[in-house]
Amino acid sequence: MNVSLINDVGSLKKPVVTIGIFDGVHLGHRFILDHLVKRAGELKGESVVVTLWPHPRIVLERDVWNFKLLHTFEEKIEQLSNLGIDHLIKVPFNTDLSSLPACRFLKEYLVDRLRLHTLLLGYDNRFGKDRQGHPDSLTDCKATQRFHIEKLPEYQPELGRINSTVIRKHLQEGNLPLAREMLGYDYYLTGTVVAGKRLGRDIGFPTANIHPTDPYKLIPRDGVYAVFVKVGGKRYRGMLNIGIRPTIDSAFPVQTIEVHILDFEGNLYDKTLTICFIGRIRDEMRFSTLGDLKKQLQADKGMIIDLLDHADNNKL
Repeated sequence: MNVSLINDVGSLKKPVVTIGIFDGVHLGHRFILDHLVKRAGELKGESVVVTLWPHPRIVLERDVWNFKLLHTFEEKIEQLSNLGIDHLIKVPFNTDLSSLPACRFLKEYLVDRLRLHTLLLGYDNRFGKDRQGHPDSLTDCKATQRFHIEKLPEYQPELGRINSTVIRKHLQEGNLPLAREMLGYDYYLTGTVVAGKRLGRDIGFPTANIHPTDPYKLIPRDGVYAVFVKVGGKRYRGMLNIGIRPTIDSAFPVQTIEVHILDFEGNLYDKTLTICFIGRIRDEMRFSTLGDLKKQLQADKGMIIDLLDHADNNKL
């Protein structure tokens, strides 16, 4: 998949284009993207995904303090590249672009720059100023600019309506099974290992403290998780805690992400890890002593090993 900025795109052959943020590239998105690839093949053209970045809510400061993303831009590239798409084109989003009517956006960005052949839109896909751009509102624009518009039917899976907002809610509630079912893969985050207090080493559970690579990346609900950890091209089993470490740091409640990697030896400082969330074991708890905490961690470890073995056997 070729990734480029809108101003750097070369000549495209019969571009079949869809527009969207595609945060999470979930099953609802894949319904659209699979149709995009298929339609481009039928027309002997090229499949093109046009996406706005940064996310409009961040630029327009709409509840930005509470807003989180399922994907960094690099993760979006990773997911889209697995779907057979020919081109991902990034349009830098700013306040000027937010005031551009949909038809003018199509003309200036897709017709003039990409030579748009066919615009494929999802059932509720909207774009442009005040989200006025949708298949039914673009009839005149289509006639004057000479491109085709195709509207997909509504995606209706058995598990109900799928969108990024619903998936974020499930992750923030710790509901990994539903999030996984809607995403089509295990939720994951990438971060760099930073120095910690090394208190876990004193009770036999040394941990790597993870600093996410993107401040807007969604962190699942506080608690203890069974995870797979990818580092240096290898995958390990791990037990991860998200929270404020009330047994140790109750006076300074700062959220941390710490992972104890099973069967691993070596220095991880400054290395990049990818954490794949498999199951949530329990809430974070406060213990009276470090001995009680260690006893609970040993019990957690047994549960986590069983859960990860089950995940491996079922190819989750």
